[in-house]
Amino acid sequence: MSLNIEEHIDTRNYSIDGADRTDAQAAQIQSRKPAPATHAPLREGERVAAASRANAPGGRWVSDPTPYDAVILSSFGGPQGQADVIPFLQNVTGGRGIPVSRLEAVAVHYRTNGGVSPLNVCNRDLRVALENELTSRGHNIPVYLGNRNWAPYITDALGQAYREGKRTILALPTSAYSGYSSCRQYREDYADALEATELFGEVTVDKVGAFFNREGFILPFVEGLVNAVREMWERGVEGEVLEVLFSTHSIPLSDNAGAGGTEYSGEQGLYVDQHLAVIREVLKRAEQELEAKLHWQLVYQSRSGPPHVPWLDPDVNDVINELEGKRGVIVVPVGFISDHMEVYWDLDVEAQETAQERGLEFIRVATPGTHPTFVALLADLIEERINGTDVSERPHLTDFAPGFDVCPAGHCATSRMAERPAIAGIQTLE
Repeated sequence: MSLNIEEHIDTRNYSIDGADRTDAQAAQIQSRKPAPATHAPLREGERVAAASRANAPGGRWVSDPTPYDAVILSSFGGPQGQADVIPFLQNVTGGRGIPVSRLEAVAVHYRTNGGVSPLNVCNRDLRVALENELTSRGHNIPVYLGNRNWAPYITDALGQAYREGKRTILALPTSAYSGYSSCRQYREDYADALEATELFGEVTVDKVGAFFNREGFILPFVEGLVNAVREMWERGVEGEVLEVLFSTHSIPLSDNAGAGGTEYSGEQGLYVDQHLAVIREVLKRAEQELEAKLHWQLVYQSRSGPPHVPWLDPDVNDVINELEGKRGVIVVPVGFISDHMEVYWDLDVEAQETAQERGLEFIRVATPGTHPTFVALLADLIEERINGTDVSERPHLTDFAPGFDVCPAGHCATSRMAERPAIAGIQTLE
């Protein structure tokens, strides 16, 4: 068969330097983002589109081995030069008709950094580290990079994997929690890419589940918090005058309510409850090591969308502005795995400026990035799927079970838009 792709792009060695790109070249890259899929076909007797044999029946956790021969590290994507910024943001907001003048208000975040998203380097380094870790464990499995909103796209990664003879693919999104943007939207984007490349029926694509409650994700935050507190102590800031803010991406209240589908009955919503579980584990271990109690709050950042739509709050800057009797603040970006633009701009720039205006000492803890335990965790997740590790043997540090291999119907849903075809979950569309 011939792939419906104009270019052959090497997603394992993709240049992230777009400084000299022209507007016309950026527009050409923008146009390669695939259109929404019209359907995700099911083979007879199967409940999950594009799934491998073990995943196709739709069980939430799979205990049969699957011989994956490729991994696609999937991320949000980001501009690589000034010409990319507006086309990239148009991809992110596709279909909403937002005028360029309003997009420029967000574009300044990238403009001040040369039009470049820090996420590009983060993902490049993580891809290399993960592939090396798999190789050291005896797995000759290439790791491709495929983004949702900018090159290299998921279509690029799928096309390259197919050309190189890979047929059984495992998608690994760079999101640790459950939710529409962190789970379901990736599943939809893979359906878009499979239809655009005409690879439905030619390859299988399964997806790694949420991994927020695993040691490799939590330990880097424990270490970072402990080090930050000790640094604050050296600055003379300790006890009740030190506040710890655990920050994550705000989402619409409706998305928080829909993250667990109709089955979840937690009072605060699955997205929030997963974060609180991680925070409790981080605090327990940090306080044990420090032999001190910490004062803390869960805060949110990076709100977007129309003002009339309610999102999770309070905002990190509002909280810092309202702190009373404090001399220092530590921000732990517990919702993120890498130091991308929202971490850099919302925390390193805006939150730090707010703290300085209030006369507060400020430290932002690092994200997991390429921390060895985090890279090892990602390799563990892949090995569990290769080996068919039973769910009872998969470690987890909170009361939540390990993330689903196959999402139940309605999981990570959103009420803000119509349901679209997706992979790695039970189909509810006809």
